[in-house]
Amino acid sequence: MTIGRLAEITGVPASAVRFWERHGLLPAPERQGGQRRYPAETAERIVLLRKCQQAGLSLAEIGELQQERSRRQAMIRAKVTEIEQRMVDLEHAHQMLTHALQCSREDIVDCPKFREQMATWRTPGAAEGEGGGRRPSASGSS
Repeated sequence: MTIGRLAEITGVPASAVRFWERHGLLPAPERQGGQRRYPAETAERIVLLRKCQQAGLSLAEIGELQQERSRRQAMIRAKVTEIEQRMVDLEHAHQMLTHALQCSREDIVDCPKFREQMATWRTPGAAEGEGGGRRPSASGSS
């Protein structure tokens, strides 16, 4: 398929496809009559590239994913740890915002239930199910 068709079906501009080719993230396509011709599986590779970008992987990290298994393991482990921490941070933000919507206090930091929840965020191990995942009560106010 042509680069135009590939761009159309993936929703990615042709310039991005060429960029990824230059950086070795997509294999160089065959050429017919001077035009790039891509196999169908290139669209799947592009979906993977976009998901990696959305997950916060850098171009270097995406390139590392395409290396042999032993070379990519350390990067993958570090990225999983980073994502897990981001998930904990997002859960805390969710708890805070949910509480703020329901709390009758002018300043949620003055709310005893919210202060109790904040204390679990600072406790080592709280993210591993020892209180860090607990949400404020449905009433949300003290």
